[in-house]
Amino acid sequence: MVDEERFSQFPLFSALPQSEIRHLTSSLQTRYVKQGVLLFEEGEEGENYFILLDGEVEIFKALGTGDERLLGVRQAGSFLGEMSLFSPDNRHTASVKARTPVRLLEMTKDDLERLLARRPKFALELMRTLSQRLDESEDLTIRDLRRKNRELIKAYKELEAAQALLIEQERLKRELELARQIQESILPRVLPGIPCFDFGAKIEPMAQVGGDFYDFIHLDENKIAIVVGDVSDHGVPAALFMALTVTLLRAESQRLDNPGDVLRTVNHHLLGMNETGMFVTIFYGLLDCAKREFRYARAGHEPPILMTLNGENIPFEYSAGQLIGILQDPVLDEGTLSLTPDSVLLLFSDGVTEANDQDGVLFGQGRLKTALQIRCHHSAQDICDHIWDELQAYRGETVQHDDVTIVTVKVL
Repeated sequence: MVDEERFSQFPLFSALPQSEIRHLTSSLQTRYVKQGVLLFEEGEEGENYFILLDGEVEIFKALGTGDERLLGVRQAGSFLGEMSLFSPDNRHTASVKARTPVRLLEMTKDDLERLLARRPKFALELMRTLSQRLDESEDLTIRDLRRKNRELIKAYKELEAAQALLIEQERLKRELELARQIQESILPRVLPGIPCFDFGAKIEPMAQVGGDFYDFIHLDENKIAIVVGDVSDHGVPAALFMALTVTLLRAESQRLDNPGDVLRTVNHHLLGMNETGMFVTIFYGLLDCAKREFRYARAGHEPPILMTLNGENIPFEYSAGQLIGILQDPVLDEGTLSLTPDSVLLLFSDGVTEANDQDGVLFGQGRLKTALQIRCHHSAQDICDHIWDELQAYRGETVQHDDVTIVTVKVL
């Protein structure tokens, strides 16, 4: 039997209410593993995660090879196997072996997703734990490399500066690769398959990771929430803030039916978690497939484009909308669009319209509408790919200065 009081003292779970502690300790399955037994191996597929109740486990990279490395020892209270969440193919990134006899609670992917939906703030604690482990791993890597440098310094003094540079580059490369995996795992892997609708999506960060995101959130058989967002700044900080925002949006969309209420509630959560001054623009739309009705709330994001398959622009009224994450009560642009058959709705980030050529001239909405008109009769995904190709051709040799996200909804 699991001691609830002791479980609640584990750092990762200490912020959870007692009711949640009681639910986890009573609903999750207990497992016992003998000393020396592998819980899972690096590269192995897995969708189960473990909470270590008693004993110790060892974390290895390249176990059983000449490059084997002990990354650390985890004790009671640790969360194991969570890195497979952020691997595109759900594969474990390290091997875990029981250093002593251990007792664990086993959590499935569905268990974890339900926990995040019930307790959105737990996502932040999980992110902090992952960041801490990354720091520990990096510290260990740096110590190993420094030790090797000391062994080689007598023979390779002339390479000392170059070696230090290579160490830093390798560290940054690993950080960015992990951040990229986190971001890709959060984005939808499969686009919705709904009769009479065709969906397309494309995202291209300016660097290895970025702050743009999109999402398709299935609410019931006839309703789906469609989201496009753009976090301020770029790189790893933006990717982490994006992950937090997406988690909150998914949780609140299941609870609230009004798009404006969803964004206002997410804004309230972000204000309580945001100490960096970052913000996010969001277009959140609720598509009723049966009625072909699209209710939306826009928080400082680019207005969408609505067009017939004949290439005729369908105008609609919209107002100013303020971004979320830093304002107590942002003003949102809220409205409803009627998506008639043979129409196409284009959602995008400002990385599309603000892309510039070698002379600094912006791509703009005019060129975007032309690119959409050319491909109106093609599939929704082909429209997204075509717009991206047009952007690349327009930029030429100019460096991409912002993330690009394109989402297309085509009514058949």
